[in-house]
Amino acid sequence: MSTTHDHPEHPDHHLPMTYHEKLTTAVLELLIEKKIISADAVRREIEAIEGRTPQIGAGVVAKAWTDPAFKARLLADGNAATAELGLDMGDSNLVVVENTPQVHNVVVCTLCSCYPRALLGLPPSWYKSRAYRARIVREPRAVLAEFGLRIPDDVTVRVLDSTAVTRYLVIPLRPNGTEGWNEEQLATLLSRDAMVGTAVAREATVAR
Repeated sequence: MSTTHDHPEHPDHHLPMTYHEKLTTAVLELLIEKKIISADAVRREIEAIEGRTPQIGAGVVAKAWTDPAFKARLLADGNAATAELGLDMGDSNLVVVENTPQVHNVVVCTLCSCYPRALLGLPPSWYKSRAYRARIVREPRAVLAEFGLRIPDDVTVRVLDSTAVTRYLVIPLRPNGTEGWNEEQLATLLSRDAMVGTAVAREATVAR
């Protein structure tokens, strides 16, 4: 696994279209031709999807760090709790898990690339790669080490497999030295990878 997963990725248009991409394009063109949907509606939906970023999820986690009652509701029912913030998970069942000093959670989708796009935006290429999907379940510590994250031997690594129905969001351990920080400040400590479990939250001194 490459440790350059936070760097900008190559545009997808440099790659040949896959069978499913061609099929999707053909179906969209047919729906537009039959006036079932409009090209403007498709464009707006694409723009909405591409406008989602990990900062949405960071806001959710930051609120959980500062509001114990909200965190309890988030862990009990991710869909209902995020709906309180005006976020819609659609047909997905959001399961939120919390890292502890004893357990570190990491998320994968072994079958394809199911991902909480409403909270984190589009999945990175490494998350969709066969190497990550196959290896993280077999040798999670080794894969995490390649991301620069070494988990102590006395900490259990739990791998969570997303499905077509279920999406996961990880609440990382809150960094020390953040007592009194507000949600906006705390959100700056959270990366996409930390909420997937391939990283931890940034140290407070780094964020400042």
